Amino acid sequence: MKIKELNDIKTKETKDLVKLVEKQKLELIKNQVKIAGGKEKNLKKSWGLRKEIAQLLTIIKQKGNL
Repeated sequence: MKIKELNDIKTKETKDLVKLVEKQKLELIKNQVKIAGGKEKNLKKSWGLRKEIAQLLTIIKQKGNL
């Protein structure tokens, strides 16, 4: 996730962020199934998805503390 995208995401509401996390988790599961089936060539894609999910969850936690 680029810094500009991250700054845009920080301005969104918590509800929208939770929906985005759920969407990313679904995409991660689909990607893992493709890797297990041998259809996905880019193995680092799941690493990037996990990183994005962690960033989103961190932003949600920070918003909760405000």
